[in-house]
Amino acid sequence: MATAKKLKVTLVRSKFGRVPGHIQCVHGLGLRRMHQTVEVEDSAAVRGMINKVSYLLKWEEA
Repeated sequence: MATAKKLKVTLVRSKFGRVPGHIQCVHGLGLRRMHQTVEVEDSAAVRGMINKVSYLLKWEEA
């Protein structure tokens, strides 16, 4: 059985002082601190959250 594709997402800019909806997207991705990296599955919902706050993140395929 093939595993689902994953994305590595890192928070590279501060979430403080941002629009509340953008902060919620960062939290939805599982990011809490600066320079924290998480692996999330590659889905349309996750891609949408990444696109919304792309100016705060660095991401790559895992």
